Amino acid sequence: MKPDFRRVRFSGLCAIVLGLLCFAPDARADLTLDITRANPQPMPIAIPAFQGQGGDGQVGAQVTQVVSADLERSGLFKPLDPRAFIQDPAALVPVPRFADWKLINAQALVSGQVTAQPDGHLKIDFRLWDVLAGIQLIGFSYNTTATNWREIAHIISDQIYKRITGEDGYFNTRIVYVSESGPPQRRVKRLSIMDQDGFNNKALTDGRALVLTPRFSPAPGAQEITYLSYAQGVPQVFLFNIDTRQQEVLGQFPGMTFAPRFSPDGNKVIFSLSGGANSQIYTQDLRTRKVTQITSSAAIDTGPCYSPDGTQIAFESDRGGTQQIYVMNADGSNQHRISFSSGRYATPVWSPRGDLIAFTKQEGGNFSIGVMQPDGQRERILSNGFLVEGPTWAPNGRVLMYFKQTPSDASGRGDSTRLYSIDLTGSNEREVVTPQDGSDPAWSPLLQ
Repeated sequence: MKPDFRRVRFSGLCAIVLGLLCFAPDARADLTLDITRANPQPMPIAIPAFQGQGGDGQVGAQVTQVVSADLERSGLFKPLDPRAFIQDPAALVPVPRFADWKLINAQALVSGQVTAQPDGHLKIDFRLWDVLAGIQLIGFSYNTTATNWREIAHIISDQIYKRITGEDGYFNTRIVYVSESGPPQRRVKRLSIMDQDGFNNKALTDGRALVLTPRFSPAPGAQEITYLSYAQGVPQVFLFNIDTRQQEVLGQFPGMTFAPRFSPDGNKVIFSLSGGANSQIYTQDLRTRKVTQITSSAAIDTGPCYSPDGTQIAFESDRGGTQQIYVMNADGSNQHRISFSSGRYATPVWSPRGDLIAFTKQEGGNFSIGVMQPDGQRERILSNGFLVEGPTWAPNGRVLMYFKQTPSDASGRGDSTRLYSIDLTGSNEREVVTPQDGSDPAWSPLLQ
């Protein structure tokens, strides 16, 4: 029997491109949003309810809500109030009356329809229109199971995001994180998974063993995570298949293992292993189980993370006297420090685009999330607070998620711990609502 949290795959036909329609005299105009500029103005976009009969209309309204929420939460789009709409959404087919949408200052318009199929599947059509140019920009039709409408809504959001910004979206993704409950002295930590917008929240572990640092495999289509668990009394690295719920211990090591992450191709796991007063960085080939030591120093080397091309590794080390970020080649050669400002640096995470490394910084009593280039240049702080940790990148490298803890009183003891996302520019910080406290998020690749 399949576990109830398993994502329903597309059945039969996945997507058909709907014909491009051009009705304006100047069909060369192109609606775009330049997201390389700092704080671009959100684009006004009209998203009327997708049409349908009876229950199909209900699903259409739900799809519209998810698409509107996705785009609004990105900070790059401003969905217009449906009460301002002049044209009846039912009259958008085959072509909108563009003059009505210009009057309410819409630049983009989304129209769609949901139709039940004889075999019980749903057919969901959508089109994206350039209101000012009076042309269709893209149009797709999806066939899927009746329960899979939310995933189709996220895919539609990704299609709109990519057509308008020119970059891949990040909406059809999932987050694995540590769900926390109970008093500070008896904190229960479960591994949980949810859609990137906080919906479809499911527990993956029962909370009997402490779990930490879950990480998704970056391999396309992979539904595998690695994480740290104290299930057998000492910290060990586990592999967990989300679809089958099968898990296994990577190996029995003489010391304690920490901070596991996958290689970009998903064929290796890199982690640190403690021995005496220090810890070193190792890799393990998941096919042969061969373990290779990468660093050998008298310091604490930990928190390793591959560059997206797999040729380099960022890690944290106190070999220089304080905790700093270093970069080395994948074979351990050419180790060099890249962080030189005041404060302590930890948890380096390479951007999927390869252009930046995110980190946690502690200076005085303040924690921050920031980014710097792989050569250590152009450090920027994006968010700070009482305790801010654990950055993870969206697959398009435009958005970061992390957790933030607030103090409970003047003594500085921790209170609630919540997940937040923020744009790479440092703007649009938003809480990602979870049923209980959440920490240590890890972002999946785009779902296939």
